[in-house]
Amino acid sequence: MPAARFLVSGKVQGVFFRASTREQALKLGLLGYAKNLRDGRVEVLAEGEQRALDALERWLHAGPPMAKVEAVERRDTGVDEANEGFAVR
Repeated sequence: MPAARFLVSGKVQGVFFRASTREQALKLGLLGYAKNLRDGRVEVLAEGEQRALDALERWLHAGPPMAKVEAVERRDTGVDEANEGFAVR
């Protein structure tokens, strides 16, 4: 199954970015996680249908209302761990 790793930078911590990403991913039927990185970015690993990954990427460029996304980096990848549901880490 297709998977992608996203690195989202900007004002993305402390603004409910991970929880909102989880909600969006679940709506799209994706598995994976969203977690804060020490450098202030949020990492998102998502697995699912290609169209759902593309939709999540579009959403990540805006994020939740309090976020200010500056950049989204995407790397398509194979899944390196078993994912069940979509976790906030």
